[in-house]
Parts: sequence; structure tokens; C-alpha cells
Amino acid sequence: MKLASLTETTLKPPRRAWAPGLLAGVWLLTTPAHGQAEPAGATPPPANGATVTAADADPTIHVLDELRPTPSGLTSDVAGRRAAATSFAVAQQNEALEAAAAKVDQSFQAFLPKLRTSAGMYLVDITNPPSLGTVVIDTAGPGPATAAQLAAGNLKAISLALPTTLGSYLLQATISVPISDYFLRLGDSYAAATDARDAARYDLASARSASSASARVAFYTWLRALGAVVVSREALNDQKTHLGLARSQYDAGRASKIDVLRAETDVASAELALEQAKNLSELSQKQVRIAIHARDEETLHPGESLDGTMPPVGGSLRALEDEALGKRADIKSLTATAAAAREQARATRNAAYPSLSASGNAIAANNDSGSLGPTSNWIGVFYVGANLTWSPNESWTQATAGSEASHRAAALDAQLAQLKDSIEVEVTQDWQNVRLADFSIGTAERELASAEEGYRVAKELWTNGRATSSDLTDAETDLTRARLDLLNARVNARVSRVQLAHALGRDLTAP
Repeated sequence: MKLASLTETTLKPPRRAWAPGLLAGVWLLTTPAHGQAEPAGATPPPANGATVTAADADPTIHVLDELRPTPSGLTSDVAGRRAAATSFAVAQQNEALEAAAAKVDQSFQAFLPKLRTSAGMYLVDITNPPSLGTVVIDTAGPGPATAAQLAAGNLKAISLALPTTLGSYLLQATISVPISDYFLRLGDSYAAATDARDAARYDLASARSASSASARVAFYTWLRALGAVVVSREALNDQKTHLGLARSQYDAGRASKIDVLRAETDVASAELALEQAKNLSELSQKQVRIAIHARDEETLHPGESLDGTMPPVGGSLRALEDEALGKRADIKSLTATAAAAREQARATRNAAYPSLSASGNAIAANNDSGSLGPTSNWIGVFYVGANLTWSPNESWTQATAGSEASHRAAALDAQLAQLKDSIEVEVTQDWQNVRLADFSIGTAERELASAEEGYRVAKELWTNGRATSSDLTDAETDLTRARLDLLNARVNARVSRVQLAHALGRDLTAP
């Protein structure tokens, strides 16, 4: 997947405008300040004796402590590692990997014979038990019974019966072995689950690399935003210097009121641009905080500078494309997913064949017939058997399902081929972006040198009445544009390398 930069475009300020838009870099800390006092003798005094001052200029224009790299500050590498460790996308893929691993365990358990046990107990209470006969009882007291007692009804007949409870107890164990499945289904199902687990592992690695690369881009975007504040303050400093010159020239009668008013308008525009740059800087820092999930109380300081030359990217374009095709985790994931679909298709089609299984049963039972007195009549039974089943309707269904899985695997193969094509284009584009960014650094350096000289000359000419205020404004705009072009080139050289490393799969970490 193409890693998109958080900031897709670079700033090209229009004429007579200083909105920074896309950021700048910390190299301005060592750039000589424009709008400060010129060296002695650099600018001849005006002929009419008017003094040129820059009282309105910001004397602390280059003092931005938050831009200076600190040993314990945040770097792109640290941001990438923290993002990979705390990303919710990574956490989601990690849970998906655990689920896939559990599916592999489930597929392995299908190889084991199935053991099933059961126990039962049944009690039946008979409410009308069988009679044991009739007994006559003399209720008149001891002694022989007389006719008078019989006539008086002192003798009573009582029926004898014992309560009876019928009970049966059963213990049973059954073991079954899916013989045909060992040859037709279980192997393919296990292989499919294993490939799906491997795909989930590659997805996890891809999520980690994507989170790391995005955090690195966010880090450089933040540095670009901090640099934009510097550029905006430089532009504001130039406009305040311009305003001071316009006022001096107006007091000396060598400039009109409109020149002063335009200079004041340009100062107001530069102040607005500075506020916009500050807002963008805060937003960029927020994006970094979210990427690395930094706590609110944690203070972020840059620990990396944009100074220095980036190492060249070695190797031919064809070699880089081959490297990407061999390393990219998304290619490996899609390959494993397609393999799992093919294996699952075979297992599904094989389910259409007759199924043969063997089973063994062991039964221990006690049957109480309800006779008088305690009884114990336990019996044990053991038997084995084989079962062959086949359903024509089910076979048709499984064959259709297998065909559907085969087509799904073919679709994944086509998707894989399409992904490889897009990766080759992505690598080519990122490789070209690296070369273009490196080339643009030299171009921007020459542009900045020319703009600095043009600004110096325009300011001297206007001071001596040989140029207009608009000429100086144009020179200031060119200078701001040149600063941004160089800064964007330095940042783009780093961002393009992050994107190229991601496209090549070099930023992968072990899951």
C-alpha cells in the first residue's frame, strides 16, 4: 500500500504573499538574518541625510529553542518505534493473529479421535406395589377371639405390601475415528489454517511498518511546520524592515504615503501568516502525539536536525523493484491467503466423497428388577463398528462450495498480480522522488543565494532612490519562496527516503 505523506504539496508562495502553507526546516537557525543591520559600509547613507532604521524588526527572530535538536529529543527512529508499539492498527492485527493461531489449534484437534462419555440413572417409584396377602388382627386385646368379639367387629383384616422402586444405571464411553477424513479433508484444512495464520502474521508486520513509516513522515512534517514558523518570522522581519525603510524614505520625501501604507499592509499579512504557521505547527505536533500516543504531560522536542547530506540510494531501479517484490509483507500475506483458499477448496470438494469412520463403545449398566431385597445386576458390553455414510445432496453442495472456494483463490491470484504491478510503479515513483528531492536541494541552494543577493541589491537601490517599493517587495517574496524551496527540498529528501524504504519493505519488523 502506498504510504501517503501527511503533507502532499509544497509551498509556492504567490507574489507579494508570505503564507507559509507547507512548512520549513531548522537549517534557518544558521542562515544569516535578513532585515538586521547591514555590515558597516554595506549601505551608503541617503543623499538627503535620512537615517534607515529597523526598529520595528523582531530582534529574536532566530531564537527558537524548540527547533534546536536536543540529545533527549524525539527523532524519526524513536517516533517510528513508538508508533509501531502503540498503534491500534497493530493491536487489531495482533488479535487477528491470535485468532488465526487458535484456528490452527482447532484444526489440529480434528486429527484426534473423538471420545464421548455419558452416564445415566433412572428411578421409578411404583405407587401400587404387589400385595403379599392379608393378615387378621384382633383389636380387642390379648387372648383368644370369641364369637361375641367377632360379632362386635374387633377383628380387622390388613393387606400386606412392600414399596418397590425400580432403578437402572448406565455408564457409556464411545470413541470414534474419522478414517476417511485423515486422507481427504483434515490435512488440507490444517494446511489452510496454517497459511491463514501466516497471512495474519504478515499483516501484523505490515501494520507495524505502516505505523512506523507514518509516524516518521509525521515527525518530518512537524519539523517542517516548526521551520515554517521560522520562515514566517523571517518574512515578518523583512516586512518590518521594509516598513522602517518606507517611513524613513517618506520622512525624507523620497517615498509616497502609499508606499508606507502598502508596507503596513504587508506587515499585517506577514503577521497573519505567522499565526497560520503557528497553528499548523501545533496541529502537526498533535499528529505526532497521536501517532506515538504521547501523554499530554510529555513535552516534545526535536532530537534530529534537517542539516547534513542524506546518503544516496544505491542500486538500480530493477534491483529495487525485485527487492520490494521479495520483501513486501502485503505480497506475502496475499500469497498465503490465496494458498489457504486453494487448500480449503480441496478440503471442501473432498467432503463430497463417502465418509468412513470407526467407533468403539464400552457400556456398564445395572438393571434393578424391583425384586425384594437389595440386588446388584451389573453388566458390561464392549463392541466396535464401522460406519460408511454418503449423501448425494450433500455431495452436490460440497462440490459447489469447493468450486466457489477455487474461484475465490483465483481472484486472490489476480489481486496478487495487480498488487505486484502497483508496487513496481510505487517503487519507481518513490525512487524518482528521492532523486528529484536530492537534485532540488542544489537548485534551491542556488535559488536562495540569488534571492539573497537580489534582496540586498533591491534594498540598497530603493534606499538610494533607484528602485521602487514594489521592487523591494518582489525581492522579499522571492527570498521567502527561495527559503521555502530549500527547506521543502531538505524535508522532501527525508520523507521520500522513508516512503521508498517502506515501498521496498526495508522497514519491516519481526512480528
